[in-house]
Amino acid sequence: MASLFVNNLTVIDFSYLDSRRGIVGESWIVDLELIGALNDEGMVFDFGHVKKAIKAEIDRGMDHRFVIPLHLPGLTIEEDGERRRIALQHPEHGVLLDYRAPQQAFYWLDADRVNPSVALADLNQQVRSVVPDNVQEIRLTLRTEQHDQAFYHYSHGLKKHAGDCQRMVHGHRSRIQVEQNGQRQPTAEKMIAERWRDIYLVTREDIIGERRVLDTPCYDMAYTSAQGRFELTLPAARCDVLETDTTVELIASHLAAGLGANEPDSHWRVRAFEGVDKGALATHEPDSPQTS
Repeated sequence: MASLFVNNLTVIDFSYLDSRRGIVGESWIVDLELIGALNDEGMVFDFGHVKKAIKAEIDRGMDHRFVIPLHLPGLTIEEDGERRRIALQHPEHGVLLDYRAPQQAFYWLDADRVNPSVALADLNQQVRSVVPDNVQEIRLTLRTEQHDQAFYHYSHGLKKHAGDCQRMVHGHRSRIQVEQNGQRQPTAEKMIAERWRDIYLVTREDIIGERRVLDTPCYDMAYTSAQGRFELTLPAARCDVLETDTTVELIASHLAAGLGANEPDSHWRVRAFEGVDKGALATHEPDSPQTS
């Protein structure tokens, strides 16, 4: 028996529904080990096929979808052709949600919560479908990025995107780095991370109404993209409104502008991550000194 491993095979970026936290943006790093007999080429499985076939199969699963644990208490699901509606009300924890979207925007998990251990069974089945018969055992690990920096979980949708980012509820677990006049500012990083903990970032033009649900102020949001119509209602307190789209480039610019508004005489540099090891940079330049 031989073993082949690939660390950091891919990153699954998605959002999931939690009865306390509401919509949670998440990023899981996938590590893979395949155990089996050597084939005629002296391999368990060609690395090229691992990166193409297995990564592609994993990416077709939870990635850029809204993962719903089917046995979550209080959850209701309605089917309407190729569309689904999910609703959850948990006033004790301030969780209210009503979401209508095409079926392909969801991933259904046979569980009452979402975590790596319950997701592994589904992921193993996906990988098994594309590995050769000589592979006898599949070992997968799902883990979050380990670091000592500030981070936040955010969800959003990009209606103009040609790919799966157009789905209204998908997200990321993301680091944030801030420099003021060339010096790291952990306090500012922590402030942003606390403010955006489990946040939904919404573009103002996507808000089609405001109303109270169970005496909770909520936003009604909607847009139509290439994959179909998306409609979402969330408590306003769980959202932050941007005047722009919510690409990571514009998120970084939004954060830099906010820091600059508070301390305009400083040079600010924001490195905003979108999941793991990718993101955007933005700066705020101090106003030029006035000359007479």
